[in-house]
Amino acid sequence: MIRLLKIALLACCGILLAASQSPQITDMAGARANVSNETIEGLVRDVACPIQNLDNHATSMSRKCVLDCLKGGSPLVILTKDDRLYFPISAKMPDTNQRKVLMPFVGKYVRASGIVFERSGTHAIVVTEIKEMKEVTREG
Repeated sequence: MIRLLKIALLACCGILLAASQSPQITDMAGARANVSNETIEGLVRDVACPIQNLDNHATSMSRKCVLDCLKGGSPLVILTKDDRLYFPISAKMPDTNQRKVLMPFVGKYVRASGIVFERSGTHAIVVTEIKEMKEVTREG
């Protein structure tokens, strides 16, 4: 019985110690993947369709499909005309959800500026400014 109490006490101490650790915060300084300040243009949409269906492009989409995928939890991306996918990330570590920033632009062609990261063909952007480009026509 005493042995069981000792194990429980040790486990509780471990849990408390782990919970008291503060999350890592960074100002994005130090060695990084390829980083640049850029402005990109593309369609804000879910990631699943353009990955699985090569007929989906930055100027064509099924709005219903995009909304259904987003309701299901699919991540948001910006798909450019040259078929690059840019994943939105925050400027903090640990990363925070960027859905609120992009949801008003779902299904719209945008110009987004910010810090772009590239690593092994994967692109991410810390969006500092985003505007709809109403002059760009798209299908769907």
